Amino acid sequence: MLIDSHVNLHAPQFDEDRDAVIARAREAGVGLMVEISDKLTTFEATHGIAMANPDIWCTVGVHPHEAKDAADLTAVALIELAQRPKVVGIGECGLDFHYDFSPREIQAAVFRQHVAAARETGLPLVIHTREADAVMGAILKEEYAAGRFKMLMHCYTSGAELAGLAAELGAWFSVSGIATFKAAEDVRAVIRDMPAERIIVETDCPYLAPIPHRGRRNEPAYIRHVLDKLAEIRGWSAEEADQRTTEAFFGLFDRIPRSA
Repeated sequence: MLIDSHVNLHAPQFDEDRDAVIARAREAGVGLMVEISDKLTTFEATHGIAMANPDIWCTVGVHPHEAKDAADLTAVALIELAQRPKVVGIGECGLDFHYDFSPREIQAAVFRQHVAAARETGLPLVIHTREADAVMGAILKEEYAAGRFKMLMHCYTSGAELAGLAAELGAWFSVSGIATFKAAEDVRAVIRDMPAERIIVETDCPYLAPIPHRGRRNEPAYIRHVLDKLAEIRGWSAEEADQRTTEAFFGLFDRIPRSA
């Protein structure tokens, strides 16, 4: 089963043809998609997409870019929203020190509220981390010591040291279209060492379209290109890559029934 573990179908880039994009994904063999929340002000749209489509599920959370507008966010608020039907994860949340669109201390504080919500609900935490390896590693170690939680290092492009730490803490990793980029050998090197039983794939659409679609708007229908590149990097057959990532996906997002 082709599964896109990270789509942003609520994004304005899809306003003109959202239904057609979803239809193309199905025609391409995509059986499941996880629609990702990036801020609470758009959560109703995110949740609405999941509720309107039997093959789409969703998360609830605040992207680090948006943390400045959610400085008072509490785990309690996230937990309450997570009780809604078809919510299967907490996030996307984390740290982004590349753009610093939100103050770093606020990013960290908001991220910790997400961790607490993931720990309380048992839902997987969808983590965004960029150029924040040391701080992210320290927070993950501290929070995991305080109580275990499931986590996904989404669209992982950070360093091998943080990847190793996250793997030791039981993290899953998702591979995106970046793995297909010619200049991304450092990303492919980390992918080669990821735990084989905890790798899944994503498009992160409308961003990061894989080759041969790079430079265009990304769509869930392109997920096969990511899966094929993962198979090449790991030395797996296409069938093995499909089977491994499907098993890993359901191991992580265990609130989604296998019959979905």
